[in-house]
Amino acid sequence: MLKVVVVGYGEMFTNLIAGTLDANCKIVGVFRSEMIKYPSWIRKIKDIINPSRDYNYIKSYNLHEIEASSINSLKFKQEILKLNPDIILVGSWSEKIKKEIYDLPKIASINAHPSLLPKYRGPNPYYWTIKNQEQMTGISFHLIDDGFDTGAILAQEEIKIYPSDTGKSLKERTVLVARGVVCELLKDLSEDIIIPLTQTESKSSYFSQPCDFEIDFSKSAEEVSAVIRAIYPWCEAYFCHNISEFIVYPNGLEIKENHTRYTHPGTIISTNPKNKIIEVLCGNNKIITIRIDHAKKYDRPFTKNYISREMKTGEVIV
Repeated sequence: MLKVVVVGYGEMFTNLIAGTLDANCKIVGVFRSEMIKYPSWIRKIKDIINPSRDYNYIKSYNLHEIEASSINSLKFKQEILKLNPDIILVGSWSEKIKKEIYDLPKIASINAHPSLLPKYRGPNPYYWTIKNQEQMTGISFHLIDDGFDTGAILAQEEIKIYPSDTGKSLKERTVLVARGVVCELLKDLSEDIIIPLTQTESKSSYFSQPCDFEIDFSKSAEEVSAVIRAIYPWCEAYFCHNISEFIVYPNGLEIKENHTRYTHPGTIISTNPKNKIIEVLCGNNKIITIRIDHAKKYDRPFTKNYISREMKTGEVIV
């Protein structure tokens, strides 16, 4: 029976725990992000007053928690040496793991990355694959090395991206696939020798943390829709009208052909104040239907009135 330490946070973390248990492996320790995010005394109070989903999940299986200030700390290293795991399994982590740590397990340290490596290395490939209008993505389990998502691949599975996908829906499907893939991977590692597949650098791509989500209506309607869907639920796409800023919700998006007399990108084609919906002409002469709200929460009760009073058909959003 393989002994595994699972490191991470969020849905990927909990699904890797579930997949490890599905494979009948022994989880000898877990290390969640709150250990490095908060001072120990604040975290302990939080665990009592407002426990996270990760904490509740760990406790539901009565798993041993590793307490350390960093995955690269001496305390974490000492704990790993004591637990003597075969595998360290990582799913979503903010720190770059040092060689002295990822070399500790008897078999390997393995990372779960939500893309088809070597494409879309880096943080939040959920966002980038949708934004770039890819039709396929995937989950990759690879050996951890000195690079960012550059280690040899042990297992991969493709995942279809649907036209209606948001970052949230794609992530939810991906982590469920990851659970099944890691289960099979761990079974294979316990029974057979797996030959890692070196990543092809000529096919690699890296995308940094997304940071700007202002809508540019000179882009195609499909590009505008992709940005709006890709960033949800971590943030909202937005645009400015006069001196006000408006967020755009991912639900209710619709693209249709332009049969109006308007030709300039950014033109407001129609408004529906009751439902907080406007139609805007995009750069490829298609119309996108979007549901909007004031960016400032205390202004949101007045959004319907603003649309009715300030947003006029034929006006161009600049």
